[in-house]
Amino acid sequence: MSPVALSLEELIPSNRMKSHMYAILIRTALVISTLVVGLSIPFFGLLMALIGSLLTMLVTLILPCACFLSILKGKVSRIQVSICVLIIIIGVISAVFGTISALAKIVESLS
Repeated sequence: MSPVALSLEELIPSNRMKSHMYAILIRTALVISTLVVGLSIPFFGLLMALIGSLLTMLVTLILPCACFLSILKGKVSRIQVSICVLIIIIGVISAVFGTISALAKIVESLS
């Protein structure tokens, strides 16, 4: 939530005292809105697990290796390519298992 709060705080005029109060109000409103969403969706934690299993593996394992291989196409050694491909495969397998697990628990909680 910090990036969202910081983005909203940049829109506030530069008066120091009022800026601080607006920042507190923005962060409080964001926390309360998150609480309301969390309480209104019965399986919010499972939904976050689904999103996390997809996006975390993508951002932490798959994309860095894919970008590395894409940027340095002809300059990487075979061992670097092999390690990157192995990491990408592990990331894809982890994302698939995490997604299947989260979807199974969501379906279980709906029935």
